[in-house]
Amino acid sequence: MADRPVRWGFLSTARIGTRVWHAVHHSGNGVVAAVASRDKAKAEAFIREHQQQAAFAEAPRALGSYEELLADPNVDAVYIPLPTGLRRDWVIAAARAGKHVACEKPTADSLPSLEAMIAACEQAGVQFMDGVMFMHGPRLKTIRALLDDGKTVGDLRRVTSQFAFHGDDKFFAGDIRMDSALEPFGSLGDLGWYDIRVSLFAAKWELPQAVSGRILRAGRRPASPGDVPVSFSGELLYDGWSAGFYCSFATTFHQWVHIEGTRGGVYWDDFVGPQRGDVARYWIHREEKLTEETGDPSPQGQATWLYRNFATLVQSGKRESFWPEISWKTQYVMEACLRSARHAAPGTLIPIERRGRKQ
Repeated sequence: MADRPVRWGFLSTARIGTRVWHAVHHSGNGVVAAVASRDKAKAEAFIREHQQQAAFAEAPRALGSYEELLADPNVDAVYIPLPTGLRRDWVIAAARAGKHVACEKPTADSLPSLEAMIAACEQAGVQFMDGVMFMHGPRLKTIRALLDDGKTVGDLRRVTSQFAFHGDDKFFAGDIRMDSALEPFGSLGDLGWYDIRVSLFAAKWELPQAVSGRILRAGRRPASPGDVPVSFSGELLYDGWSAGFYCSFATTFHQWVHIEGTRGGVYWDDFVGPQRGDVARYWIHREEKLTEETGDPSPQGQATWLYRNFATLVQSGKRESFWPEISWKTQYVMEACLRSARHAAPGTLIPIERRGRKQ
């Protein structure tokens, strides 16, 4: 497969697919081959719109069902942005059809669901990866080196992060992220997933000893069977240091992280993703540093790096277990934070079994 681009199929016309379309277009080693919707006219409209923005030499095929896409021999990998509550069965079906899988986050509605998804991908010999784009840009590699050099930050003492935006009345009344059947983790899954992931990154993927969480505000859209977290704060406790995070649908937009140690700190104010046209930046001891990474859509954007790196793995014929493993750890910690928040005494410490995923 190394001699041809990876052929992507989109399982839905969700609006986040616009960013992924551009990422695949810029990747240099992938093409969008097909887009599926339960309404074929929606798939056709999605393709027309996006071909005008970033055209592939051969326009993708519009398909009228997800099953048709998974049965298509001209699709190598699928992008799955379906709601979290619906994702498990389609990831498993894609794996059994021999398709590599990239899916949005949070990855699953429960840890057992995620374990079943990963197991299906392992059994089929296909790659699984979640859609956390900041993991793939060159900036994170630079920051990893700074954290590990023993001089810039020293011994880790505190990680603090916040990812939030202020939803309007339309958002709270109708967005699927306010529906417990479709997105059961609310802001914790949609936004806190990134906070937990960057905390685990700082910890070099070591699980915390314990976690705690608080739901500061909850809500639901009219059709939702239950409430979801709207504003959430959490703590991850390690030996000698801790990580705290805040995520919310009800706070002005922020996406920052500060990693502090005995010698200094590293701060960046756009860790989830630089805004369009921006250059990714970070600060060391208040001195600003710029990187080669840029906002999407661009050849050096985080989304582009994700889909370029994914396609490189597929072309190599090898699977990388690191990616499903960190999805599992993020899901594990997220659900433990939520259990703490829903305990009879909110904020109760939840011990973490410091292990890897059951094989």
